[in-house]
Amino acid sequence: MKTLHKRCAGLDVHKTEVVACLRVVNRGKASYELRRFPTTTRALIELGDWLEQAGCTHVAMEATGVYWKPVWYILEGRFQQILANAAHIKAVPGRKSDTHDATWISDLLAHGLIRASFVPPQPIQEVRDLTRTRKQLTREIVQHTQRIQAVLEEANIKLTSVITDILGTSGRRILKAIVAGQTDPTKLAELGGPRLAATKSQLADALLGRVRPHHRFLIDQHLKTIEQLEETITAFDARIEAALEPFREAIERLKEVPGLSETSVQILLAEIGTDMSRFPTAGHLLSWAGLIPRLDESAGKRRSTRVKKGAPWLKPVLVQCAHAAAKKKNSYFEAQYLRLKARRGPKKAVIAVAASILKTAYHMLADGTCYQDLGADYFVRRDPRRVVAKLASRIRSLGYDVVVKVPEVAA
Repeated sequence: MKTLHKRCAGLDVHKTEVVACLRVVNRGKASYELRRFPTTTRALIELGDWLEQAGCTHVAMEATGVYWKPVWYILEGRFQQILANAAHIKAVPGRKSDTHDATWISDLLAHGLIRASFVPPQPIQEVRDLTRTRKQLTREIVQHTQRIQAVLEEANIKLTSVITDILGTSGRRILKAIVAGQTDPTKLAELGGPRLAATKSQLADALLGRVRPHHRFLIDQHLKTIEQLEETITAFDARIEAALEPFREAIERLKEVPGLSETSVQILLAEIGTDMSRFPTAGHLLSWAGLIPRLDESAGKRRSTRVKKGAPWLKPVLVQCAHAAAKKKNSYFEAQYLRLKARRGPKKAVIAVAASILKTAYHMLADGTCYQDLGADYFVRRDPRRVVAKLASRIRSLGYDVVVKVPEVAA
């Protein structure tokens, strides 16, 4: 097998140490040198000095938790680094040790058999940490809200049956009054705002329950935790906005895409960055994001067309954006969704719209262009004869005769 890199190294990264294997090819014969380094900053600098003195040009390591990050950033700029998915470079079974792993990684790297994972530059990586933490904080708010709902059900308070959002203005007033000791359902119902769909009598019936001091304590603690989390999220929002200020022009252009909001654009840029040269084509980006059908074929038969797994922080956001884009009247995304929904169902249709949104963002970032909607009649304009044949076939299936004539062009 052809050797692409004559001086390279494979790193087996752990929490407390790094096992490094330097692979050097001399006169067609490969030699290996193994060393162990602690994961302290001083030791990692020594690792880089050793590899640099040996003339190493390429370094590969597994994506092991978060332990690879300090190694990556300390060696960054000194070598061409490759981060590998651990599932893609499994060693031969029965030969599992740290030295074997490092040697195996160096062999795969030397022959160009490692598929590099996408590692954004450090500024984008910092924004990614912020957006992902904000998402986790949002999930915690949802969890505490569900716990409040469970406490209310235990007290036989049917507030969730008459108010959609119990953390809204009316819901919070009622919850804080319950915590303060108010038990009269009529007085609690008066705290509901005029925009609620439920009437005062319906609210009073729903708020008649058996609230004990134990319930009030739990609701009070959950509310305080939610308010604290909301303050933290506000601080994260300000930090994210400041970090993305250099990319404000790109954010404003991407917000023109139907379905994309300020928050979703922030998550999009945090996950894929702004440098689209990392992805040779839009198809590579869609494959990385897990928005294309997997290739699962055997004996000439396609066994599965399910989408691939990938980008767990990006794909759910794009699917949510696709649902919103599909509701945009007289737009390309609406036409695409309705066209595919009739044939493949709503789930596959929304995945296709999500892929189109990501593909649109790719070209806008790569070419520096603005969004231009193709229009709701794009598929009709693309192939009108096909549309005419389909409509004629549909009419014939209803028992009518159809004669299709091409209109004469006026002189």
